[in-house]
Amino acid sequence: MPADRIHLVRHGEVFNPEGVLYGRLPHFGLSDLGKRMARAAADDLVSRGRPVTGLFSSPLQRARESAQPISAAFGLEPQIDERIIEPTNAFEGTRMRGPGGSLRKPANWRYLVNPWKPSWGEAFSSVTARMLAAMNDARHSVESGDVAMVSHQLPIWVTHLVITGRRPAHDPRQRRCALSSITSFEWHDGRFVEVGYTDPGAPIAADATDVGAV
Repeated sequence: MPADRIHLVRHGEVFNPEGVLYGRLPHFGLSDLGKRMARAAADDLVSRGRPVTGLFSSPLQRARESAQPISAAFGLEPQIDERIIEPTNAFEGTRMRGPGGSLRKPANWRYLVNPWKPSWGEAFSSVTARMLAAMNDARHSVESGDVAMVSHQLPIWVTHLVITGRRPAHDPRQRRCALSSITSFEWHDGRFVEVGYTDPGAPIAADATDVGAV
């Protein structure tokens, strides 16, 4: 029997004092608050009383660090899956707004011509395809129990949109995918169905200074 449920877990707050869009850049790990958020996500999974028998993580540092409390809670070795990584982004390493921000520079406006693709990075269709493939493989990686997959806001959100029958193009300001949130899915009648969303980091999120890249 494959997994009973797949949990897409977003990483916790990143230490990002310069406020840059970090994307796939290395060395962007969790802040102290982000580590508390990651523990809150692990505690939420434990509180459900459901066995988590598989654990996957994006290769990026913030995701691997967010997987550690889940690993400790369930005695699992995280497996790295490149398919659940953050998408590419032409603005990576820059500050988006404010004085000197990338959006103020005419040379960068060419990246904004089609926000519905989006023109600044990996197409939404590509992101959802790799996420769904990774989820399906993860579902078959265990004989029973749940699987947790630690990923990033945009991949989780566009996957949610596609699974719930909507187009992946969206307004980034409308995403429901908070730091260390958990979006859960089950397999029914040949497809994934969303069965829940929790925000275990909410009680401490007011202190967050970095809520992630758009």
